[in-house]
Amino acid sequence: MPDYGREVRFGYFLVPDADDPLVATAQRVEQLGFDYVAVQDHPYQRRYVDTWTLLSVVAGATSRIGLFPDVANLPLRPPAMLAKAAASLDRLSGGRVELGLGAGAFWDAIEAFDGERRSPGESLAALAEAIEVIRKVWSGERNLRYDGRYHRLAGAQSGPTPAHEIGIWLGAYGPRALRLTARVADGWVPSLRGELQPVVDMVHRLDDAAGEAGRDPGEIRRILNVNGTITDGPTAAYLKGPADHWVGELTGLVVEHGFDTFVLWAEGDDQVARFAEEVAPTVREQVASRRR
Repeated sequence: MPDYGREVRFGYFLVPDADDPLVATAQRVEQLGFDYVAVQDHPYQRRYVDTWTLLSVVAGATSRIGLFPDVANLPLRPPAMLAKAAASLDRLSGGRVELGLGAGAFWDAIEAFDGERRSPGESLAALAEAIEVIRKVWSGERNLRYDGRYHRLAGAQSGPTPAHEIGIWLGAYGPRALRLTARVADGWVPSLRGELQPVVDMVHRLDDAAGEAGRDPGEIRRILNVNGTITDGPTAAYLKGPADHWVGELTGLVVEHGFDTFVLWAEGDDQVARFAEEVAPTVREQVASRRR
């Protein structure tokens, strides 16, 4: 697989547990040089604060770091209002927002929280419609109209426009979702769940689908949520081992499989600091060396 030549970036996956020092953690992550703070969106979790509220507070407490929901729970967030919220926060933060979107999961919990239960096909169709609605709301145009099965606009007025061109990044896994990503998304944001091969297989499907849709696969950003442990002992498993093991694996994901951003999900300040100091800068050096 090709290396698409993008700048390598790093983010931190901030779990929105109300009992944790969330804002201080985000500030610490910014100080360590991370490029993004990413927040999962499960409003039905009683321990979690609201994702969009947290992103807004973090935006006010930081000055440089990018922000995005990883990924926004579309069945509980009407797309026109989600677009308005993203554009507003992008303006207020100086252009630091991207928009991760998900079709939905945990349908019992969504339904319990006044969301509509949908089949996989319905949720994917609703996601496709939502992307169209969101881009219309960002357009700055007047008298917006959209008549979909799941979403509609009836003479809506858009604005304010975002401070920069916000990327729509889809959390997609299945063949149909990957085809949708290939057709209409600016980025793809899966999670690495143990074995690497399923992610590599999805990369192939995404690139093939992009070609079938007449798009250059390099137009689609590749953001990967990664979880593991940096240790001082021998390598025990994928992303469970010393820093040089992490460096080699992440470098390979860039130059062999086209990923450009890694979002770390790890517990403990020591892991965050080690990743920022021992892994991230060396990955950038190794990627630059391989590209030369």
